[in-house]
Amino acid sequence: MARYDLSWGERDDLLARVVRGLHTVRRLWRRLARGVSRALPKRLYARSLIIVIAPMILLQSVIAFVFMERHWQTVTQRLSQAVTRDIAAVIDVIETYEETTEDGEEDYSEIIRIAQERLALQISIEPPDPLPPPGPKPFFSILDRTLSEEITRQIGRPFWLDTVGNSNIIEIRIQLDGKVLRIFARRSQAYASNTHIFLLWMVGTSLVLLAIAVAFLRNQIRPILQLAEAADSFGKGRPTPSNFKPRGAEEIRRAGSAFVLMRERIERQIEQRTAMLTGVSHDLRTILTRFKLQLALARSKADIKALDQDIEDMRSMLEGYLSFARGDAAEDHGAFDLASFFDKMREEARLMGCEFEASLSGKREVLVRPNAFSRLLTNVISNGFRYASTVSVDAVHGRGSLVITVDDDGPGIPPEKREDVFKPFVRLDAARNQDESGTGLGLSIARDIARGHGGDIMLEDSPLGGLRVVIRVPA
Repeated sequence: MARYDLSWGERDDLLARVVRGLHTVRRLWRRLARGVSRALPKRLYARSLIIVIAPMILLQSVIAFVFMERHWQTVTQRLSQAVTRDIAAVIDVIETYEETTEDGEEDYSEIIRIAQERLALQISIEPPDPLPPPGPKPFFSILDRTLSEEITRQIGRPFWLDTVGNSNIIEIRIQLDGKVLRIFARRSQAYASNTHIFLLWMVGTSLVLLAIAVAFLRNQIRPILQLAEAADSFGKGRPTPSNFKPRGAEEIRRAGSAFVLMRERIERQIEQRTAMLTGVSHDLRTILTRFKLQLALARSKADIKALDQDIEDMRSMLEGYLSFARGDAAEDHGAFDLASFFDKMREEARLMGCEFEASLSGKREVLVRPNAFSRLLTNVISNGFRYASTVSVDAVHGRGSLVITVDDDGPGIPPEKREDVFKPFVRLDAARNQDESGTGLGLSIARDIARGHGGDIMLEDSPLGGLRVVIRVPA
């Protein structure tokens, strides 16, 4: 046995090559896995169909291959052997027992009769003309290949064979000594023709099973789609479809029941919070009313003015807290006219001495909670009126979404603090939400309303030099 000694450098080089090869294989495998993952459908219905169809196709392909490779080929070979054996017998009879008429001509009438009646072969003896040139061989024909092999093995003479076409007859010509034997045989004598029936039954039953699987899968997928629709509606603040209830398999029913219980708990929590804050606001409003009565009876106008301002600030703060906590969750959806709202904002901008431009692309009406959505836009645009001289609004409504972009030329908000201004009660010293009478809830309420509609609010740099507020909601 030969022995190869490698130096340490050669061993390291070989090991490095192996490692690089393994990394290459791993990268190719990951690439292939990503390609297959992208090619596969993403919906559960399509994936379930693949789970049903793929094993069925694989199983039937194996069965068809085994049947065609074993049964079909074996039966065709046996039939071809029998037909070739009959032809060989006819040739032996022709060459052994030649009959002549009174005129001295060869007579093969009895041989032709025997071949026709006993062997079901139509034969004729023709002059020794050259055989036709070989025709094009079919790409996939077990009969042509098997019959040619048997004629070559058993007879061993020049022959011409025609099995191409849909005819039920095959033609064979064999060159003998001074003559040509022409044979016509039925295709079923040399070929297992019932295979097509098997394939037809296999495909037919597969289609029936597939139709049954599709019907059952639709019934199983429908409850999942209904659950997704109900969860999406609840997430956008819309009422749950009235016909929704847990259906389908046990696991899907459990998920649907868990969603219903979660929705009920959240609604109860919102109701309890709203009721508590409503009671607190009522009590505080009672105290504020007594303050106003006492101020009305007070004598010093300076003290009255200062206390009256304090009361007004307390009332504004109370209304802000209540609006933030309530979020108008109980309000029903309705049509909100964007064009009319922008007209109202133009009037407010005129009173505040600001330039205001608004453009609308798409439908002017959007399906939202009108009062809450009006508060959202008012909070955002009013901030621009307070801290900028020019405000521009661009609304695009279409393809199931509404995108409103508000730009201004105000001082803006630093990028590192843009997320903080959405937190409740946060007021930045140098930022635009600094308001002597504010509570730091304007943008918090706006984002809460946007997310209650299934959307969100983002802050960016504006081309006008100030702040850009982008509002996206499904509509």
